[in-house]
Amino acid sequence: MWEEYVVSVRSPPLEGKVNAELIEALAKCFGVPKSRVRIVSGQKSRKKIVEID
Repeated sequence: MWEEYVVSVRSPPLEGKVNAELIEALAKCFGVPKSRVRIVSGQKSRKKIVEID
């Protein structure tokens, strides 16, 4: 099942800070460890596909 969410982060898009902040925010929102959140595609894009185990 796919769900779509729009997430805004405050970090500048430098050195992976946005990706780290996104993973942290999603982990907190879904109540899972950060290690269970993975960016599947879009590492350097504004649009990303994220998997949460």
